[in-house]
Amino acid sequence: MTAASTGLKVAAEGALDFLALGAIIHRLDPGVIPFRKAHTCEIHVSGGEFNTAANLADCFGLRTGVATAMVEYPIGDLLAGRVRAKRVTPFYKMFKHDGVRGPNMATVYSDRGFGVRGPTVFYNRCNEAAARLKPGDFDWKTIFGAGVRWFHSGGIFASLSETTAELIIEGMEAAHRHGAIVSLDLNYREKLWAAAGGADRAVATLGRIVEHVDVLVGNEEDLQKGLGIAGPEVTTKAASALDHSTFSGMMENVVKRFPRIKVVATTLRHVHSTNRHSWSAVASIDGQLHVAPTCELDVYDRVGGGDGFASGLIYGMLTGEPPEECVKLGWAHGALATTFPGDTTMARLAHVRAFAKGGSARIQR
Repeated sequence: MTAASTGLKVAAEGALDFLALGAIIHRLDPGVIPFRKAHTCEIHVSGGEFNTAANLADCFGLRTGVATAMVEYPIGDLLAGRVRAKRVTPFYKMFKHDGVRGPNMATVYSDRGFGVRGPTVFYNRCNEAAARLKPGDFDWKTIFGAGVRWFHSGGIFASLSETTAELIIEGMEAAHRHGAIVSLDLNYREKLWAAAGGADRAVATLGRIVEHVDVLVGNEEDLQKGLGIAGPEVTTKAASALDHSTFSGMMENVVKRFPRIKVVATTLRHVHSTNRHSWSAVASIDGQLHVAPTCELDVYDRVGGGDGFASGLIYGMLTGEPPEECVKLGWAHGALATTFPGDTTMARLAHVRAFAKGGSARIQR
């Protein structure tokens, strides 16, 4: 077991370094053209939990897996192929499509915006296969019995149905029984929770889940709306979005309410325009505050930046990096993720380490 001053007892080895539980979706991306005027779209495989597993495998070289729903129809075939390409081991609960109504692999529609025009995101999660997942669908005893060092899920998956939230808790309890670290990315999405019972249900559901969590990722909106933690006004952010002192008080309150938690972390982002962001990160790790540098980002596609941060942070903890280096690795990888199209990384570990140490955009020959 390794701790590396994080307070976490991470198993030294296992068949999988990281296992995610969540929904895999496909995101349709028309680029900078709004959907109402679009003629073509790119298809990205996505899902906050899967993105983290894919990043850890593709960029950081770890052995990862994803427990999720998969549907036997052409969209499912496309997504399963992308999972294989990312070298993520799948644990599928299979569903058959009836040819008309589903069940379906969910669709997310998201243009990139440009300049003063922000991205627009909307969903079609009607009859989603992942929302049908329930306790008992995965053989946790066999999966964790082979050795899993880290288990991860997210608030988006928790919002899909009453049974998905219970499945997250079942998975987390199994992870703890087998000595795995448990993390959650709150990823509060107001549209999804509004369709799933509203704010009160979100706070009640996520609160039950977070009781089982060792590492929590979430910004101030996630903490306020997802957990009911008091904090600053989240609807009118300005330069204060980079003020880590505002968030540090909320972190303390989170740990007081959920004493199992050893790490609370978030990105800090001030959006000047769709394509220009100031970017930093902060984490409370075993009671100590660690703040990443602030850099100016030229953003190509902002989707996946938060998952990129979580991936780098978790990689650092899995490999025994000092706490401040864990935060920098997350900050650097999240920044690089915004320079690529799609929701998962195209970076290499050498690029991440170079940026974390203050690297520049000079050509690499």
